[in-house]
Amino acid sequence: MTGDSTLRVGLIYPELLGTYGDRGNAVVLMQRARWRGLDAELVEVAASEPIPDSLDFYLFGGGEDDPQSMAAEGMIKGSANIERARAGGAAVLAVCAGFQQIGHRYVAADGSEIPGMGIVDAETRAGSPRLIGEVVVEPEAPLPRLTGFENHGGRTTLGPGVRPLGRVVAGGGNGIDGVDGVLAERVLGTYLHGPVLPRNPALADRLLSWVVGELAPLDSTLEEDLRQDRLVAGTATGLRKWWQERLLARG
Repeated sequence: MTGDSTLRVGLIYPELLGTYGDRGNAVVLMQRARWRGLDAELVEVAASEPIPDSLDFYLFGGGEDDPQSMAAEGMIKGSANIERARAGGAAVLAVCAGFQQIGHRYVAADGSEIPGMGIVDAETRAGSPRLIGEVVVEPEAPLPRLTGFENHGGRTTLGPGVRPLGRVVAGGGNGIDGVDGVLAERVLGTYLHGPVLPRNPALADRLLSWVVGELAPLDSTLEEDLRQDRLVAGTATGLRKWWQERLLARG
């Protein structure tokens, strides 16, 4: 851990990058740490504040193009602090717009560019159609299948040798090469909302283990029931899939 014995879970620019309930990722990290007897506190970094180098987790959520553009300048200014913290053992979780911002740039539909932090070798361009719906991703073992919900128009290209989070079984993910997200040293990027960590307890524990080391097991029966339910929904076909798409179209 980068600081004292209390885990500092940083929620970065939630008023800009918090459109899809990604605050839930912070809640889950703290609770799963506390259930194991570890102290954890939430540190909200407002968009008007500099990003510190003293956090154990840096969580970036989703947002539309305008809020993402507004967040970009502060994120770039804070990238050196984030990298300093990561070198000291901190971890980064970046979802949707946050995922796009840890790459080099996001190119909007009108050709304008939102510069990124360059933490990973990736570039995103606006594409069509918009990718909306349940997603199922097959990561590398020992992680089980992941479930989430996507709502984005980005098409993210990973650089040579950059590892994705996993292979897309259903849904769009990065929209290119049949993969979702990125997986680097204590960095995880993904298009999975839901939020992703409440839906996938093993993924939450993987992030925690990056910072605190080996974890005691937890009873995650309820969380696994939710994951299985969403996996069934994500791989639906035929009439069931048609009905899901009809409900989404209605809003």
